[in-house]
Amino acid sequence: MRVLVTGGAGYIGSHTAKALAKAGHEPLVLDNLSFGHRWAVKWGPLLEWDLANTDMLPSFLEQEHVEAVLHFAAWLLVSESVQEPRKYFWNNVVNTLRLLDAMSEAGVKRIVFSSSCAVYGNPQKVPMGEDHPQEPVNPYGETKLAMERALKWYGNAYGLKWVALRYFNAAGADPDGELGESHDPEVHLIPLAIKAALGQRTHVEIYGTDYPTPDGTAIRDYIHVTDLADAHVRALDYIAGGGESRALNLGTGRGYSVREVINAVGKISPRPVPFREGPRRAGDPPVLVADANHAGKALGWKPHHSALETIIQDAWRWHSPGKREK
Repeated sequence: MRVLVTGGAGYIGSHTAKALAKAGHEPLVLDNLSFGHRWAVKWGPLLEWDLANTDMLPSFLEQEHVEAVLHFAAWLLVSESVQEPRKYFWNNVVNTLRLLDAMSEAGVKRIVFSSSCAVYGNPQKVPMGEDHPQEPVNPYGETKLAMERALKWYGNAYGLKWVALRYFNAAGADPDGELGESHDPEVHLIPLAIKAALGQRTHVEIYGTDYPTPDGTAIRDYIHVTDLADAHVRALDYIAGGGESRALNLGTGRGYSVREVINAVGKISPRPVPFREGPRRAGDPPVLVADANHAGKALGWKPHHSALETIIQDAWRWHSPGKREK
């Protein structure tokens, strides 16, 4: 299939474009390059475009014979969403609705949507299955939940086939060394800890040491970006094969605390990871761990690269001096 990958110059989108190409699909990347990177677009053409301007998108979809969309383009900083909810609702909701309308006008009936475990909010049970109550504790999660609900109604009214993938903490880098995580500012724990270990920053911050967890720091379920990319390709094939529209969790079912991650980075670092303890961030739940059994059954998906040691080793190679793309 010819597949439009919105946000395909970004972290997860670029890895998924590679996975699409390896699977025999043809990715077309749409990205405004506000956070994405031109060098990350290697498996298909780049259309430098913003979804706030969709006037020409229906004709583009038709002319390019696009058969499906993988939608990654979104703002994603939880703490920023608390401070600037307007920005998040306009981009993550309004612009995504514009995309859905363009797809409807062009007759494109398949979409895989990049959702998030943030739709659940504070865990009422662990691990969290798809039937967990959806009570987001930050605007970012609210925007993802709003779009999941919109997908349902667009499907009912316009015949849109969709899968929303609720993934937990994306991490790691392409095992082949072609792609990796490159954010500015960087907010994710593993690259921050690696940068601190390499002396590229003074320390890594631990946000909150008084959570109701064994060591007082927040616990997250880390999933390798290559495994996430594989799941998106499988989800696309699933709906193309007549699979039922649905939301699915992506995770490992195993959580690691902030301290455990820092210690794991320290094991492969030439020096201990310098850190500093600080207060909690607004909107951060104490524990997020996935029950991803439904993704396994529906998609035949299983994370093969998501052992914490593997994630950190791949990320370390990417961030090491002389290895990272410029």
